[in-house]
Amino acid sequence: MGKSSLLNKLFNRKSLARVSSVPGKTITINFYTVGDVKFVDLPGYGYAKVSFSEKERWSKMLEGYFNSDRNIKFVVQLVDMRHKVTEDDLDMMRFLTHYGYPFAVIMTKSDKLNKTQYQTRMSEIGEELKAFKDVPIIPFSSLKGEGVEQLKEIIEQSMD
Repeated sequence: MGKSSLLNKLFNRKSLARVSSVPGKTITINFYTVGDVKFVDLPGYGYAKVSFSEKERWSKMLEGYFNSDRNIKFVVQLVDMRHKVTEDDLDMMRFLTHYGYPFAVIMTKSDKLNKTQYQTRMSEIGEELKAFKDVPIIPFSSLKGEGVEQLKEIIEQSMD
């Protein structure tokens, strides 16, 4: 999905978070402190090739993290732009909305699409996420830098 790549690009550091070419390599909760802000990289649930029981464990870990008494200011939800938004993605967005966590949807891997595919997917994404019309949707490419400044602005605003 590119969570580690996103963190590295966001802070212009090549090795802040370890990057793997295999989805689902983040299997623990990882903390990164930048200035006086703490960023948390949680295990992804989408395209990792792991057992159902492992995904269940991750789900419980995520739920436990969000349900503990933490000062969560903002959540960045990553979705692979090349694919339809999954029911897991929608469930997470419903969870965040239900519990009042402000969040943005970051459409990763935008550089993997040609111009026509990109425009088609943006239109489809608008339809797929119409229930979340007030949530920022940001196409993102760690390779080209698309969406970096927009995401930084949203994160900064959430810290106020």
